[in-house]
Amino acid sequence: MPQTRRSHITQLILILGGFVILQTLIGILSGQRQFQYYSRIFFLIEINIILTASLALINGYAGQFSLGHAGFMAIGAYTSAGITTLLPKLLFGSPLVTSSVVGHLVFVLSVFAGGAMAGLFGFVIGFPSLRLRGDYLAIVTLAAGEVIRAGLRFADFLGGPRGIPGIPAFSSAFYVGGFFLLSLWMMRNLVYSHYGRACIAVRDNEIAASCMGINTTFQKVWAFALGASFAGVAGGLFAHMSRYINPDNFGFLKTLDILIFLYIGGPHTIAGSIVGAGIFTLVPEGLRLANLEGWRMVVYPLILILVMRFLKDGIMGEREFSFLVPWKFKEMVQKRVESSKLTVDN
Repeated sequence: MPQTRRSHITQLILILGGFVILQTLIGILSGQRQFQYYSRIFFLIEINIILTASLALINGYAGQFSLGHAGFMAIGAYTSAGITTLLPKLLFGSPLVTSSVVGHLVFVLSVFAGGAMAGLFGFVIGFPSLRLRGDYLAIVTLAAGEVIRAGLRFADFLGGPRGIPGIPAFSSAFYVGGFFLLSLWMMRNLVYSHYGRACIAVRDNEIAASCMGINTTFQKVWAFALGASFAGVAGGLFAHMSRYINPDNFGFLKTLDILIFLYIGGPHTIAGSIVGAGIFTLVPEGLRLANLEGWRMVVYPLILILVMRFLKDGIMGEREFSFLVPWKFKEMVQKRVESSKLTVDN
């Protein structure tokens, strides 16, 4: 086995083992009342990372600019909550219970269903709108997100403006951690696949990518749909963690939060999504604990100004965590570096 692959696998095992231990510890502590607040913050960080990385597929890797990402999160949340709460109430008079094995199976399927439904909406919205560029695309996606929110407010069978209360608390440490790892793994593989490289080519120079035979419309639409799908997964987890959702949970301010997470950390890497979402999920909670919650909208813009002034590509820039880079990609880069050195020496 090559040394690069061996060291990469060792690093992955160590990190995965540490994550499993931490997630298990958080899961145990979440059963105790005094630690429920902190475990909720931890789960919220993981959900926000999924959301931010999903937006990175659209804004960072495909080079688009979406302002309606919270709408896709809403689609996933309402679809998942409808399957586990509203539909059982209609059929059996009560939502699913967390003590039932069938309930857990239905919950997992509901989260996937929420992702699929959000992806479908992303495709329907993205196909006509992604022919636009710049400000026009941002306006259309913003309008689409608001249309989704307004539609949910008028949908009485989904609770209307009252929302959906009494959602069963299925989002445990096991499920949140499992979907978190699965989502990051899938997005990582997508980014480093031929499809992901094609998306980056479209982002850097759409005309040159088109001349190379890349179907630029296809790349942008599917990046939009896949990003929306992962946002739907995050929405399903959020609904079953908060146990109550209403349309106002998914307004423009939620999209703004996700955008801040993305551009603070860096839109061009998954590491940027992890760092940005991790920091800015903790900042408001820290201000709340320090009784400075009113300063949130002062601290946020100040940090944004400083980062945009001194770190234009975010905190991580183009740097990626080494464990997120596939070993085959590392070997390919290493061979290219060695080949260029030989060329220079000759």
